Amino acid sequence: MSTDEQPRGFPRRDAEGRIATLGDLLGVSLAGLVIGALALVLFEWAFATMGAGGFGRTNGWLAVILPVWLFWDDFRAWDFGAARVFAALAGVVLGVLAGLLAAGLAADLPPLLSGALAAAAFTVVYAVVWFPGVHWLARRTG
Repeated sequence: MSTDEQPRGFPRRDAEGRIATLGDLLGVSLAGLVIGALALVLFEWAFATMGAGGFGRTNGWLAVILPVWLFWDDFRAWDFGAARVFAALAGVVLGVLAGLLAAGLAADLPPLLSGALAAAAFTVVYAVVWFPGVHWLARRTG
């Protein structure tokens, strides 16, 4: 391998370290969401078996921790400028609104499940707004 080749990995990244495709961003962020949700279920199960509360009472929004970490990493890979800030703000606002809507529609479910659905809505909406938005704005602003 020559010195100017990037090591292969997932998600694929360009020379500046930015995630290369929307599919990679969605795939890795949704995988992180599933891992976070499974970790919450495991902790809930462990605490419920010890008698420290009922199962399903933890806020499922916590499952969004790994996707947010990935989003932050991709945000940092972009040069500072209006494009990345505006795309990130638009993604956060629309993602939170989608998550709150999903949580409201699933309000009859336990907090673990309704929060996990809200986290999933946030993750998908943020990725779909952020990725094309930052690319489009960066091309427009030069």
